[in-house]
Amino acid sequence: MPDPLGQYNRLLKTGELRSDDHQKEIVDKLQALHLGLMGYDEKISKKIPFLSRIINRKARITAPRGLYIHGDVGRGKSMMMDLFYEAAEVRLKRRVHFHAFMLDIHRAMHHWRYMSASDRKARHGTAMDDPIPPLAQQIMNSSLLLCFDEFQVSDVTDAMILGRLFTALIDLGVVLVLTSNRLPDDLYLGGLNRELFLPTIDLITEKLDVVKLSGAIDYRMERMKGIKVYHHPLCAAATKALSQAFYKMTDHEVADRSKVGSEELSVQGRVITVPVADKGVAVFSFKKLCGAALGAGDYLEIAWRYHTVIMVGIPRLGPENRNEAKRFVTFIDVLYENNVKFLCCAAVLPEELYAEGHGHFEFQRTVSRLIEMQSRKYLAKGHAI
Repeated sequence: MPDPLGQYNRLLKTGELRSDDHQKEIVDKLQALHLGLMGYDEKISKKIPFLSRIINRKARITAPRGLYIHGDVGRGKSMMMDLFYEAAEVRLKRRVHFHAFMLDIHRAMHHWRYMSASDRKARHGTAMDDPIPPLAQQIMNSSLLLCFDEFQVSDVTDAMILGRLFTALIDLGVVLVLTSNRLPDDLYLGGLNRELFLPTIDLITEKLDVVKLSGAIDYRMERMKGIKVYHHPLCAAATKALSQAFYKMTDHEVADRSKVGSEELSVQGRVITVPVADKGVAVFSFKKLCGAALGAGDYLEIAWRYHTVIMVGIPRLGPENRNEAKRFVTFIDVLYENNVKFLCCAAVLPEELYAEGHGHFEFQRTVSRLIEMQSRKYLAKGHAI
């Protein structure tokens, strides 16, 4: 795998990216971190057993400084972090949407608090009540490089956890790379008891290199120009239009399996297969997502992972498939609440999708959202803000 700078130059050469001095500045920062991480696995692996024995004490390890990359929507933050992550020569690494990460943290803390002291001692080597130190150790044992996409804080509980967790992770040598639409000083702005979160902001600015991705071009919106997002009826022309939209957003043909492949998402022990995905754009069939026994948690994982979802084969719904209609309502709600762009082909117009049947009245909110999701105002919103 080429390094981040090599990958970036390759994309410039093939025309998938245009030259942008603002992006190049960030790539140079990521390249420096990439070089600083070489051999980091070996360096830190020698210290892991020792650290496990002194979990109740801070053990500071000199690690490369992480990055906090902020800037407006659509400037390419996620794309550049992906270039860095894919090239990073670190065996223990994880790239995760921040919301999904915090769900994992809350589950782990809940589980820890309901374990007996003897079980904690047997499984984790410590009986302490405080879950943060052992949880940080577990994360460090599996992720020496932790990349958060679309970092933001909107929940008071998250705000209270993050300062101590980030401090513990950095002390253990975990390297953090974050992308965000907000300056560190604007995180959790106006939030309940925000003064308790201010030390976390200080930690970010002290321990990470904070860099801004400037530039006036919203590349994501630029790629959306001229794209129709709702197609009907189901026909070859609609399928072709969505294929062309996928190409315009990713620079790859939807059928080119040498460049575009499937992906797997893990949701609470289950695996969801994404048939086609590239550069934050995922393609599903209605049957795949709404005909199977999926729920809000599954749809949330999709909404956090992809900024754009293309759905094909939405039929006219009725009493005989009310369960599919109910799942579709949940799916659209999740996409809408996370500002995911939604392209689709359906049998009929939104207002005709579910004309009768149990839940018809509630479906009218979905109709309204499908119409709003076609507007320029909605399409200009930042993903998951």
